[in-house]
Amino acid sequence: MTTPARPVVPLESRAQVLHRAAEPLQLVMRKVPAAGPGQVLLQVEACAVCRTDLHVVDGELAHPGHDVVPGHEVVGRVVAAGEGARYPPGTRLGVPWLGWTCGDCEWCRSGRENLCPHARFTGWQIAGGYADHLVVDDRYAFPLPDGLDAVHAAPLLCAGLIGWRALKAAGPGRRLGLYGFGAAAHLLAQVVVGQGRQVFAFTRQGDSRAQAFARSLGAEWAGSSEQPPPAPLDAAIIFAPVGELVPLALRAIKPGGTVVCAGIHMSDVPRFPYALLWGERTLRSVANLTRADALEFLALAPTAGLEIAVETLPLAQANHALARLRAGDVSGALVLVP
Repeated sequence: MTTPARPVVPLESRAQVLHRAAEPLQLVMRKVPAAGPGQVLLQVEACAVCRTDLHVVDGELAHPGHDVVPGHEVVGRVVAAGEGARYPPGTRLGVPWLGWTCGDCEWCRSGRENLCPHARFTGWQIAGGYADHLVVDDRYAFPLPDGLDAVHAAPLLCAGLIGWRALKAAGPGRRLGLYGFGAAAHLLAQVVVGQGRQVFAFTRQGDSRAQAFARSLGAEWAGSSEQPPPAPLDAAIIFAPVGELVPLALRAIKPGGTVVCAGIHMSDVPRFPYALLWGERTLRSVANLTRADALEFLALAPTAGLEIAVETLPLAQANHALARLRAGDVSGALVLVP
């Protein structure tokens, strides 16, 4: 019986690097990082482009003080494993935003590791997937089935996961509003419709393309964020990083309903009258994700019948991809490939 050849790891490979906030990424050759204890080295097959990457690049999330390689919706294969690592070479893994937690604080001990004050995140404090190779703590990476190709699997690792966590926070109401119809909303809308619930999609004024896209995925109604929905909502999730949407969403929900702010960054929320919150309405945020969220959603996704809308761009065009996302010129998800 022939023993499979071990993957050949090059000495150098490419990475898109952010030296200083609000500057373009620079495509550089760098030494391939080595996997330490409990870590694996992945050869990247695909990395989706997320709005949080924009917040990192544009300086809306504090620069960590060292060069940053963005990207936290990563699919890759293990090419080298450090001592004690769980996954051997050849294993296909998905890598999300949460990259490390302390395990000892009150939040980690109570199942809320997404709130760990010492947490580190892929594509921000930890070098991410805008590269040919990356090293990850294998406790924070997840095996992926080979039946789903890398390009379509990549958006599940943030757009899918944060949408899933936000949906759990929104509750089981029948009518759900989604403000901002991008990568996360286009996946979540299909999950919600598959559950027999109704989706109401809110977009920027005049964005007929996004509204048509939402209707094509089963949305009951699609219109401008400034418009009231045709019926009061049980809950609303705000994916767009626009604080002005909060009063609009509160106005759209029923008494007892919930508005969930799903982004890691949002512009300031304007003042609004207490009457919009009264009636036991709830306004809450969703912060990051947990590994339990990932296990739940990645188990659900293969059977959910998702039509994952993707457009691929080469790694060398990462700045162009970010510019398109910044301009709102995306339907579904952009995915960088080597």
